[in-house]
Amino acid sequence: MASWNKLQSSFGSIDFSGSASKLSKSFSSSVQATKERLGTVAPEEITELPQEYKDLEARVDALREAHLSLLKITTVYQTESYDYPVQIQESISELSISIGAGITNFASTNLKGTNLPAPAPVTLPAQQHKTLPHALGRSATTAATIIQATHTGGAEDKLGKALGLYAEGWEKIASARVHHDTVIRDSFLQPWQQTLSTSIAVALKARQAVRFSRLELDAAKQSLKNANPARQEQARLEVENAEDDLVQKTEVAITLMKTVLENPEPIKNLNELIKAQLLYFSNAAESLSTVQGEIEELSVAADGEYRKSRDH
Repeated sequence: MASWNKLQSSFGSIDFSGSASKLSKSFSSSVQATKERLGTVAPEEITELPQEYKDLEARVDALREAHLSLLKITTVYQTESYDYPVQIQESISELSISIGAGITNFASTNLKGTNLPAPAPVTLPAQQHKTLPHALGRSATTAATIIQATHTGGAEDKLGKALGLYAEGWEKIASARVHHDTVIRDSFLQPWQQTLSTSIAVALKARQAVRFSRLELDAAKQSLKNANPARQEQARLEVENAEDDLVQKTEVAITLMKTVLENPEPIKNLNELIKAQLLYFSNAAESLSTVQGEIEELSVAADGEYRKSRDH
């Protein structure tokens, strides 16, 4: 009985009239939106929003599109292997090695103390960076090793040395590349996405509230237009309340949109992106310039030796 009384008390505290009013407004707004979409509402019967509001709306839309446009490309920096040439083949190979090592290590641990022979634990090779600079450095190192391993002359093989220099140059660039991606993720991508998902999203939500309020107002105006004499006063009051609500929500949306548009963070974030790219390409240019100069000396020397041997 006490539970029933408590349940009755809970029901008694619910404002059914308020809920019914909200449902009625929501239904009226949906009907109004449908009529506008179908073109059955005369343009002069649609409440005109302030020009300032519409101008800000267009600018916020442009800001949002600018964020999305740049993110379509720059999100590649979230994945290290965006320029890696043999990612798929090596991933399959590494997965096989990883699974095999996992099975071996499981057996090594769980077969101890049994009559079955326990295999020795396996240590996985160190994880390799998957970027084009790392791949170039590793391939040049392999090539240099192959050349130098078969060289039997007294002097150092010039091609082997040149490949070694090329590998060293790309190893430096590879380190710069890792730093480049990290800085872009932390100083550009994260805050750029944050702006999109917070302040811009809040402004868009405020605009949705304005649209819904405007639909409520125009639906209320239609109700007043079609109301019978007994309901005229109530309908007029609903129009006035809807007008006040629209004014308030429009002012809030204008303030939020101005705040978004005046925010200097997007420009600061873009500057961080450019700084990271400039530093990376500067380091790459410096490293390659140094290596190219040394390899050019080897090239000139090798060409001179070749011509000299031909002359004899």
